[in-house]
Amino acid sequence: MAKYLYKLGEWASRKRRQVFFGWIAILIVAAIGVGTMGITFNDDMSIPGTKAEKAMDVLNKEFPHSDDSGGQIKLIFKAPGGENLESPSTHKKIQDTLDLVLNDKAVESIASPYQAGTISKNKEIGYATITYKVSADKVTDASKDKIKGIAKLAEKNGVQTEIGGTVAFSHVKIGGTSELVGIVIAFGILVFTFASFLAAGLPIITAIIGLGIGAMGILISSNFFSIQATSLSLASMIGLAVGIDYALFIISRHRQQLAQGLDVRESIARATATAGSAVLFAGLTVIVALCGLSVVGIPFLTSMGLSAAFTVLIVMLVSITLVPALLGMVGHRLSPKRKKQVNSKKSLVVKKNKDSNKWGRFVTRYPVQIVLVCLIVTGIISSPVLHMELGLPDNGMKSKETIERRAYDLMAEGFGDGINGPLVVVLDGSKSPDTQVSFTKVAKELNDLPNVSSVSPPTPNQSGKFAMVTVLPKTGPNDSKTKDLVNDIREKAKNTNKDEKVKLMVTGSTAVNIDISDKLSEALPQFAALIVIFALLLLLVVFRSILVPIKAVLGFLMTLIATLGFSVFVLQDGHFIDFFGIPEAGPLLNFMPVLTTGILFGLAMDYEVFLISRMREDYTHLRDANKSILSSLKHSGPVVTAAGLIMISVFASFIFAEDSTIKATGLSMAFGVLFDAFMVRMTLVPAVMTLLGKSAWYLPKWLDKSLPTIDVEGESIMNHIEGNIDKKVRKY
Repeated sequence: MAKYLYKLGEWASRKRRQVFFGWIAILIVAAIGVGTMGITFNDDMSIPGTKAEKAMDVLNKEFPHSDDSGGQIKLIFKAPGGENLESPSTHKKIQDTLDLVLNDKAVESIASPYQAGTISKNKEIGYATITYKVSADKVTDASKDKIKGIAKLAEKNGVQTEIGGTVAFSHVKIGGTSELVGIVIAFGILVFTFASFLAAGLPIITAIIGLGIGAMGILISSNFFSIQATSLSLASMIGLAVGIDYALFIISRHRQQLAQGLDVRESIARATATAGSAVLFAGLTVIVALCGLSVVGIPFLTSMGLSAAFTVLIVMLVSITLVPALLGMVGHRLSPKRKKQVNSKKSLVVKKNKDSNKWGRFVTRYPVQIVLVCLIVTGIISSPVLHMELGLPDNGMKSKETIERRAYDLMAEGFGDGINGPLVVVLDGSKSPDTQVSFTKVAKELNDLPNVSSVSPPTPNQSGKFAMVTVLPKTGPNDSKTKDLVNDIREKAKNTNKDEKVKLMVTGSTAVNIDISDKLSEALPQFAALIVIFALLLLLVVFRSILVPIKAVLGFLMTLIATLGFSVFVLQDGHFIDFFGIPEAGPLLNFMPVLTTGILFGLAMDYEVFLISRMREDYTHLRDANKSILSSLKHSGPVVTAAGLIMISVFASFIFAEDSTIKATGLSMAFGVLFDAFMVRMTLVPAVMTLLGKSAWYLPKWLDKSLPTIDVEGESIMNHIEGNIDKKVRKY
């Protein structure tokens, strides 16, 4: 692999202009493609085959009108102080407001609170349902603007008016300040690392080009595949972080070689062969981890993983081609400044410690104590994971300034928390001799279940063999008691089917979200096991060791559990939510554990490869385990530190995003990288390697012969070059 990358790096530096303008041309073509085709995101996050989805299929089949109905907007009214909705003045203001709605020709019908009886018990709050001629996603911005204007007019007249329903008034923003903040912080870190604005700018340029092409590819693909808007944000988050990091590794190696007096073109070729090999391997590891999300069998998670994997593939290819080309363009201007001569006494100290730094000497001096501290800290941070709850964010978790949150709160105030998460129970009486009697009896029994606020009368379909019942819980959509109610209904369905010959099926957005969470919880152990097995086999081949892969996997599991524990502590338990700008505490995103597992595995292996490969390279030459650890922390440690800080800053910048899903993901990923890079890779790993000593590199000879050889650090190309030099010297 290293030999091919050596030739690729040499070719890219020689054909630098063609390579640069080639990538720019691809970016322009992709942008034109997006402008021509447009963007068609699909935010469906259902999972085919779950109990709620099967019930929804029956509901749509037996009650076809419910599927064909147009989008609905709810105008929610609250009477002024001292009045109620039946007060003559308030009644007139509400009726005048609804009359204005009829001016919109897109409106199919209006059900006022007085006609539909949608008025709270204290008569202070009620809502009107506005049904449009088109589906919710096709209601025009003009119609939405009219509703907003009408609501403001009602507010001026003294009636608090909020907007809810199935028509969305806010969407996930594509791009924005998050990426910009991440880039600015990353640039500052690079300037500090390289002490050069030119060297700091190159990783930013290549990452932006790679991310741009990857993002355009996702936008074009949205016209052909079911892709969620959050997939683009996730891909941007990961693509930008690894794009900067991969360029950083190659440029750092190039500058080190220039400082040693190597020719520019030769240095570029060697940097691509050595650091480029590690970039290629690390990138492929991230891609495999992200693609591995597809084995879970959940469509929206598959699209997220594949979208992010595609972006990582593009930035990886940019790193091993465009970076060498730009390095060829800048030439010697990237060479670091030579350090001034030091006095003889100081030079002795420098020489003594030239292959180590203070951190390396500290870690290798107290390995037992450091391992114990790391385990204790991990245990403390991970403890909240024991009460982790999963769910999907609802409007109650949005900012109080949003339209959806205000409507959510007003509906809950008037009708209870359950109004925002109704359960739809489908009654199948096709085998019952007297369906009407059976339906009525079942509805009464449902009303007797714990945590039930109300049950609507059964609504039969045209054949009379099926009926639909709406159950309002006393608790909100993400409350654990609501989940218990869903389970109670399903448990009751087993007995009702036998006694009443009526089959019960529960669905609705709340039930669907509960099923998705359960499905993802079941999938997590399987996916984690797959990742662990893959890591063990991969690292066994790369590092030719049995204990190093085991240590790497255990470190990854520590990172995963600590990250989930931190996420529960902040996002679910509500600690520091004001500091991080989280509107409301609530259950963790139901797909976060699986997503975190896939992403963190790939990123953790990145740092493992860059750190351990240097240890293995030095151990191969020196046969001194302790010196190889010190050398790795001295030479690779600063680069890994800078790379970790860059990735943390990019992920953390997404905390500023408006969407709660993106905000939560950015926060969790930022902590995960922080913990893995500094607690595990830079602290625990060298301490454990010190304790293991030479045994860390033990591999039975029979196994060594049977394993394929993967040259991550480019040893083969370096040996080849050194061999050619030796031949020339002997000949001379």
